[in-house]
Amino acid sequence: MHDICRNIRKFALKKAHQGCQEFMKYSTTLFTLLLVLSFGTTVRGQINNIYGPYLQNIKAAEATVVWEADKQSIGWVELAPDDGSNFYSSERPKYFDCTNGVKNTSLIHTVKLTNLKANTTYRYRIYSKQVLTHNGTFVNYDNHVAATDVYSKAPLHFTTLDPGKNETSFVVLNDVHGKKNFITPLMKLVDYQHKDLIFFNGDMISVLNKKEDFFEGFMNECIGLFAQEKSPYYARGNHETRGEFSTHFQEYFSPREPHLYFTVRQGPIYFILLDAGEDKPDDDIEYSGIVDYDNYRTEQAEWLKTLVNDPDYQTAKFRVVICHMPTRIDKNDWHGMTDCTNKFTPILNHMNINVMLAGHTHSDSYHEPNANIQYPVLVNSNEGIIEAQTKDNELDIRVIHKDGNVVAKKVFTAKN
Repeated sequence: MHDICRNIRKFALKKAHQGCQEFMKYSTTLFTLLLVLSFGTTVRGQINNIYGPYLQNIKAAEATVVWEADKQSIGWVELAPDDGSNFYSSERPKYFDCTNGVKNTSLIHTVKLTNLKANTTYRYRIYSKQVLTHNGTFVNYDNHVAATDVYSKAPLHFTTLDPGKNETSFVVLNDVHGKKNFITPLMKLVDYQHKDLIFFNGDMISVLNKKEDFFEGFMNECIGLFAQEKSPYYARGNHETRGEFSTHFQEYFSPREPHLYFTVRQGPIYFILLDAGEDKPDDDIEYSGIVDYDNYRTEQAEWLKTLVNDPDYQTAKFRVVICHMPTRIDKNDWHGMTDCTNKFTPILNHMNINVMLAGHTHSDSYHEPNANIQYPVLVNSNEGIIEAQTKDNELDIRVIHKDGNVVAKKVFTAKN
């Protein structure tokens, strides 16, 4: 009996030992798997900048940088002079995405750089740092940051505007409506790399239901071409007002401007960018009672009256209006165009305007001044691009179609 009990005990201990070994083997494997999964999740979960950066509203003394991260984060820009020094040679000043002194926790980041020097090139780098939690006064950050590369490639750069420059040049795109393989060929036709300014004159997309419509529709292409070094100045079209995401338009374009209508001075030209709003009456069924563009255009008209007191307006040789919908008198025009004509034209008639550049109609046309509209109106279709440059007292403008055909040539004389 004693031998039987001893054998049973030995057998039980052996099985227990084997079980312990199996358990340890299983535990080690499980721990390794969890470690790998945890590490992999951490790597894959690091913050990334998914859109941009791109520039907005560069002026003589300021510029705005815009980008979007894939996680809630704070963002900032490092700025360096274009002096030939390595970007890492010293700690660069940081400019944070802030509102009223508080760093914004957001996906979209906008940083306005101020107190810059005119006609000066700056290098820049963007950063995003993920905010994991914000409880009371404690903010927990992820250790990783997403930043543009200044190590293996040249830093991004931009040049501020110069109101005192003798000559200038620019191009205008409009009514792209998100068409693929459309912008790049047009831009190459006008030697865009050597133009001072690039303007979007509305309807770059057809509807804004989500932010991807901006980027996949046209902005990713423009970022790849020029928008990291030159700002596209954007006069909103009526199609950018449509869709549930349209109310977010100014988070991405002119985000640090008071309004979507504004002025820009480069060299001898004073540009006035207007926002024409929608083309149908405010109570049209298509707008579901959510718009108030008639009052918005009245507001702009009051602002237009103040521009004659702007020193940049007073000293400019040329004054160019960029507005998506043309002002004209035509019984077939819809309400938006008529309202623009009735409210803007009486003021523009007394502002020595050289030309209004417009789109919207999807057809090329040119309208000479008359008793009612005392400035020329040049309308670019949805097939071309406007190229312009000054020389002495002349502003030369060409409209070029995507096939390379020049469909219009106009020369405008300076008005001091």
